[in-house]
Amino acid sequence: MTGTTDTAVPTTGVQSLQLTPEAKNLAQNITPWDVEGAVVDGKAQPIDYNMLIEKFGTRKIDAAILERFEKVTGHKPHMLLRRGVFFSHRDLAGILDRHEQGKPFYLYTGRGPSRDHMHIGHMLPFTFCKWLQDVFDVPLVIQLTDDEKFLFKPKLTLDEVYANSAKAVHELAAMGFRPEKTFIFSNMDYMGGAFYRNILSISRSITFNQAKATFGFDNSYAIGRIHFPSIQAAPAFCSSFPEIFGTRKDIPCLIPCAIDQDPYFRLTRDVAQPLKHKKPSLIHSQFLPALQGTTSKMSSSIDSTAVFMNDTPAQIKNKINKYAFSGGQTSLEEHRQFGGNPDVDVAYQYLTYFLDDDEEVAQLAEGYRKGEISTGEMKARCIKVLQEFIGEIQERAKSVSNQLLADLQNPSFPRKFASLDKK
Repeated sequence: MTGTTDTAVPTTGVQSLQLTPEAKNLAQNITPWDVEGAVVDGKAQPIDYNMLIEKFGTRKIDAAILERFEKVTGHKPHMLLRRGVFFSHRDLAGILDRHEQGKPFYLYTGRGPSRDHMHIGHMLPFTFCKWLQDVFDVPLVIQLTDDEKFLFKPKLTLDEVYANSAKAVHELAAMGFRPEKTFIFSNMDYMGGAFYRNILSISRSITFNQAKATFGFDNSYAIGRIHFPSIQAAPAFCSSFPEIFGTRKDIPCLIPCAIDQDPYFRLTRDVAQPLKHKKPSLIHSQFLPALQGTTSKMSSSIDSTAVFMNDTPAQIKNKINKYAFSGGQTSLEEHRQFGGNPDVDVAYQYLTYFLDDDEEVAQLAEGYRKGEISTGEMKARCIKVLQEFIGEIQERAKSVSNQLLADLQNPSFPRKFASLDKK
């Protein structure tokens, strides 16, 4: 799956973009390839997620569905659900119904390997998927769209994207995914068989006009790009994985992904029933902000916007201190008097994604608003949390064996789930 933007972001902070007169007012632009907040009177705006819910026709994750989730699963919702990071869905209730009835489903997510290491924003759907997998005890398939990155990133070679896929598998293995429950595949390796048959069926079911209307393709696009949506759609059909699901076509999936990926799966849902498959359900996340602020997402293409999984503790500290946009005042004296705004403070925002303690997160926000917690103190807490998160995965990565990597990518590895026996 794609998830990065090539748009350059000034290191001075996207809240203070210098714009040409003709760019003083721009609409929000959210696609699988570009994520840009609106510009109003020359000022860049945060992403409007309520507008995306309305535009895409999804449903907000509200208190009622969170309450039902806890009742059905017996688990308190994950912090990313509690805090509204995963904020929108398509038919999540249907997945909860199936779990309540003991009927099978599976998880599907992906990664577009545009560079050799993921950044912390890429880790969010995988962290969430790992938790969902443990809660529901279901299979997970992870698609590595190395082909897509080759098609959409002209500077990347086939060898580079394929090597990036291999490194992504290593980082995913370090997160604790096990081959008994997880199948990770490179499109360049897995293309063929039942997977390719589903790609063909999907590609014949989507017209060029539909693709243009959904993605904005025009006559300048390479045909590989235009065809790619059918490849990302295919893992949403269980028959793409006969080694796990046999010949069944009646097992739906739940797809945790960033909201910019929704257009792919709107088309998938449109063609699912005519092709005698279940419609996929989706649960959408917000974007992890770039270091420069909440109007753009973290990008692999621009080092200064992102914290990467191979960054050292010193690099993490330097990036947060140097680049993380502050919601504080211009001086400590003014900050103590007037307080800061945690809603735009990047260090605080990162803590809402990576610090599990709800009470501490609330105290940090309150203290910052009152001026009792300074920008430096907020950044210091953020640095510590990110250093621990990244450091733990880096340490586990050292013990990942070649056998584990092979097993995770082996479609025939024994993956047995009792719920698959039930219709």
